[in-house]
Amino acid sequence: MKPNPVDVHVGQRLRQRRVLVGLSQEKLARMVGITFQQVQKYERGANRIVASRLYQLARVLDVPVSYFFDELTARVANDTGEPQKAGSQESENYGHDVMAERETLELVRAYYGINDERVRRRAFDLLRTLANQSSAAAE
Repeated sequence: MKPNPVDVHVGQRLRQRRVLVGLSQEKLARMVGITFQQVQKYERGANRIVASRLYQLARVLDVPVSYFFDELTARVANDTGEPQKAGSQESENYGHDVMAERETLELVRAYYGINDERVRRRAFDLLRTLANQSSAAAE
């Protein structure tokens, strides 16, 4: 059986926040008294997170519980929260979320790890210039 799209979304948000704050699955698991395998299952959406555990995770990760539901759309929840049928048009169109990738999360974490605002801005400008050059070369 395919995981519920809402559980997958909540799991992705859990993973994003965990990586952004620099916690391993093992460390997060210890902080909330579960196994790292359970964190893996939560992050994949294979296991649902009960309300009390979600509250505990939100406190450890320093976010409101609503954080886990941010950007959840009716399309993801299929209006009813029911799992989408495999092969359905909605399921096929869900797409790739670049913000869920480890590389993106680590880049954001490294960027905000630069304490000097001027240096951080110059790094941002450099990356934007490189991206523009890459786009121009591809055309």
